[in-house]
Amino acid sequence: MKSNRYLKWFAVASTIGMLLILLGGALVTKTDSGMGCGRHWPGCNGQLIPDEITAEVLIEFSHRLVTGSVGILIVILAVWSWKSIGHIRETKFLAIAAVFFLILQALIGAAQVLWGQGDFILALHFGISLLSFASVLLLTLLIFEVDRKFDADKLQICKRLKWHTIGVSVYSYFVVYTGALVRHTESGLACLDWPLCQNAAFALPRNMFEWVQMGHRTAAAFIFVWLLIIMIHALRHYKNQRVIYWGWSIAFILVALQATTGMLVVLTRLNLYIALLHSLFITLLFGLLTYMILLVSRSKLSK
Repeated sequence: MKSNRYLKWFAVASTIGMLLILLGGALVTKTDSGMGCGRHWPGCNGQLIPDEITAEVLIEFSHRLVTGSVGILIVILAVWSWKSIGHIRETKFLAIAAVFFLILQALIGAAQVLWGQGDFILALHFGISLLSFASVLLLTLLIFEVDRKFDADKLQICKRLKWHTIGVSVYSYFVVYTGALVRHTESGLACLDWPLCQNAAFALPRNMFEWVQMGHRTAAAFIFVWLLIIMIHALRHYKNQRVIYWGWSIAFILVALQATTGMLVVLTRLNLYIALLHSLFITLLFGLLTYMILLVSRSKLSK
């Protein structure tokens, strides 16, 4: 019993650690600190611990330290979960996924430092970290037996909502990728107005940067409408299943906050704190959507 309590605390710490990795990576990108340690990895500017500290060095080196430290936590969590709750069907898959995607995102980060990568490859970095975060989050929820508390095996979800859940979750990853592409192609200020690129006159984007920016806005607008439709459906038909009712309500709140901060990022000309909140909201939304998929996989089909 005591061991299970320790596992819960460890899982929470690991989840928070993964969130810090995601936000730290976003901070590195948004502050252009990726080359803070030069072309050296795992060392920094030819040293194990840099003696000359600048803002860029501090941000990049701190991100590496957090990633390495949390990486150890994730490996321990994966092994511990495997042994303690391995009888739960999703545990082993999630444990492997958490470690695999964490290592993969670290290798992409290292490759960027050592050799450089194209913008379209770098845009995958945040998304891969997101998959690792979602795996750790779901492991944590399994450890806390959240699915049992919500009677996930007794839920009845219609086929329409099941397909909506899977579809919007997969699509959300595409939205994340387009957002990361905006950052890595430095297209954040390609369009200074909102919601159009130029509010004075409707026109198609004139260059690649505007296409990237407006492509992301269009993708974000579509997921906003999609989640609104799903929320309305849940509010109408799932009042007696509170995890579905509140889950989709919270999902819509998160996408609304994500859209609002996305607008403010443009209007405040890339304010760092708002940009980090933008990354935080999409991270929480993606984590919630993966949990909704877990519920769908556990539920019974209703008419």
